[in-house]
Amino acid sequence: MDGVSLIEIHGRKPRIHSSAFIAPGCRLIGDIEIGPDVSIWYNCVLRADVNFMRIGARTNIQDGSVCHVDSAWPGHPDGHPLIIGDDVLIGHMAMVHGCTLADRAFVGLGSVIMDGAAIDSEGMLAAGAMLTPGKRIGSRELWAGRPARLMRELTDDDVAMHRLSVAHYVENGRAHRAAISG
Repeated sequence: MDGVSLIEIHGRKPRIHSSAFIAPGCRLIGDIEIGPDVSIWYNCVLRADVNFMRIGARTNIQDGSVCHVDSAWPGHPDGHPLIIGDDVLIGHMAMVHGCTLADRAFVGLGSVIMDGAAIDSEGMLAAGAMLTPGKRIGSRELWAGRPARLMRELTDDDVAMHRLSVAHYVENGRAHRAAISG
């Protein structure tokens, strides 16, 4: 993986499935596990130096996003790992910190998700929104704003578009990997 930094810290190093696409310019640090057909796009930083990070199959994290974990502190002896399920879409320049994103969650570009927050399966955080600590987006809910609040329920068409986007990013990741490999 030319142009990718894989950094071991505290005896933990990133573990990446062989089918995943990690774009040049990415920095992966610490206790990270990346599943099959994941795509991590150009210039992302994933730092699991003080807790662990898990990323499920076919998830994509788009260009310039930052993913981090939260260490233990009084009242939270386990801190907050970052747990990302299967088929999750994370838009460009998102900040995802110590939260849980269930299978098929959607994080809009430029949005922020803070410690202990969660997005349930097929839940969506709109572009530019901020999900504050401990808040939870329910299944098929769209939240927007800073701080984010419920805007509406997602339609069947919204959910279908998400599934098409997941398939698109898996194929696009394969194309980019082939182009880089030359």
